Amino acid sequence: MIGMNFVSFLILLIISIVVSAILHYVLKFYIRPGLISFVGKVIFGWIGAWLGSPVFGYWFDGLVYENIYIIPAILGSLVLLVIMVDLVLSVKSASADKT
Repeated sequence: MIGMNFVSFLILLIISIVVSAILHYVLKFYIRPGLISFVGKVIFGWIGAWLGSPVFGYWFDGLVYENIYIIPAILGSLVLLVIMVDLVLSVKSASADKT
């Protein structure tokens, strides 16, 4: 997946934008509100979508483009974003408790 074509990049980007928008604007699951926070989610969501198929497996051949399996990519994006937000909020909370 290192040498992906532009269409594969766009598929992962669309998955990342949709998952990030749902988490950020619909569920209000963010570190801070605003566009910069959303853009950060899109970047990390893309990385999660890119790692989704290698980590969760290559399954459900009905939704696949080249080597990108859509459902594992969605799960990868979602999982990485939830872990990222939870880690930052936990560190932020722990540092606030010390002061």
